[in-house]
Amino acid sequence: MATTDAITASPVVSGTTAASSSSSNSSLSSSTGSTLAGNFQTFLQLLTTQLQNQNPLDPLDTNQFTQQLVQFAGVEQQLKTNDQLTQLVSLQQTTQATQALGFVGKTAVVDGNTTALSSSKATWELNIPSSSAVTVTIANSKGQTVFTGNYSASAGNNQPFTWNGQGSDGTQWPDGLYTMTATAADSSGNPVAISTQVGGTVSSVDLTQTPPLLMINGQTYTVSQVKSIGV
Repeated sequence: MATTDAITASPVVSGTTAASSSSSNSSLSSSTGSTLAGNFQTFLQLLTTQLQNQNPLDPLDTNQFTQQLVQFAGVEQQLKTNDQLTQLVSLQQTTQATQALGFVGKTAVVDGNTTALSSSKATWELNIPSSSAVTVTIANSKGQTVFTGNYSASAGNNQPFTWNGQGSDGTQWPDGLYTMTATAADSSGNPVAISTQVGGTVSSVDLTQTPPLLMINGQTYTVSQVKSIGV
């Protein structure tokens, strides 16, 4: 792996992993339950009215009455199922929130390409499927390109790429958030897809979102994006 005074590299293609903010893992909507309940009550009224007003000389057909009772039981069961599903979803959301809160203060590695330059050091982890020629570009939070470098990278996962904050022109950039973008090609010139991961301390959890979002280096991530957790 090539290195420069500014870089220690084992490169990558980064994937943009904007913090996902999903809301609605909701279960059955209240309108759905209300509609079913309304239909259920209407069915009961119709059935009762039908029994009260049937002709004694020509009573309701037994088969037809049985089919109506089956429908009655089916609607009742659907209402109970909906209530149970709502409870299960609620329990799942509580479990997700509890799990997310346990990450606060710990170091997490997540899929992503934006990390913090702190004390003139920023590190990305690169997953490289095959030996490649890699071009790395690093941009600041304003989208300005501050560094570009070309490297030869061997195949392997979790290879660290460390940047000391020096730009291509030798300028020392201040601490802050920086985003890596990388393209790679094999010896035949075919593109190689490389994924990136970043690490940082989980500073807070947003429980207003479903699933909850972890705040890491000023970016938000879902628990499903977490690859590993340290102390």
